[in-house]
Amino acid sequence: MNPIVRSGAAARAGALLILLGPLVSWLAEFVTAAAWQDPPYAPLHHWVSHLGLTGPPQTAFGQAANSPLGAVMDTGWVIYGILLVVGVFLVFDPRKGVRPVIIMILAVLAGVGVCLVGVFQGSNANVDNGLIAFHTFGAQSVMLAGNVMAIVAGAGGARIGLSRSRSIVSIALGTVGLIAFPVFLADVYTGWMWNVGMLERAVIYPIMIGHALLGSSVAAAQRHLATRPLMPLDTRFAS
Repeated sequence: MNPIVRSGAAARAGALLILLGPLVSWLAEFVTAAAWQDPPYAPLHHWVSHLGLTGPPQTAFGQAANSPLGAVMDTGWVIYGILLVVGVFLVFDPRKGVRPVIIMILAVLAGVGVCLVGVFQGSNANVDNGLIAFHTFGAQSVMLAGNVMAIVAGAGGARIGLSRSRSIVSIALGTVGLIAFPVFLADVYTGWMWNVGMLERAVIYPIMIGHALLGSSVAAAQRHLATRPLMPLDTRFAS
């Protein structure tokens, strides 16, 4: 089966970038959440995006928000988006068919989306001036495109370097995220707001795990190709 990824140093670097993106974001989230102590940040209750609020303490979207290190979270999201887009463009070869092109388009939508979340905060000020539209568009773009990307990558896992088990996991992650997405929206738009942080993470974390799975799988496949011994010269001539 013809691979849809590049080979060599560029592909190895791209795989590393794809892997690093979610790791950087998770680290930023951990550090930012740990600094939020008044009241303590509750991952199941609080919005994820409230970690990125850099303004004064406020009540935004029905929740008290006070994130002293909001800029750290915003920076983590922007870095994540950039690493994802650059990494995917280094790894996938658009000359190899429709699938790599689709994955690259989905990666751009997800990467730009998470960058928008980091640049345009979900604050009261942005609600008043209308910039919240960019935040909302970015969040929903990454939620949809990121989970669809996990499914598309998993479905073509054999041509990317994913094992059968990892391909199945990638498809399952994207499916879980897509199922959780309308549940999360219903929780928000009905005003119920039950454990909105948990439901939001049920949409987002499958994407991040999928990216980490993709990056590590491509890196391992490329390392295997780089270390695979060449056939003896007479065997190559015979073939």
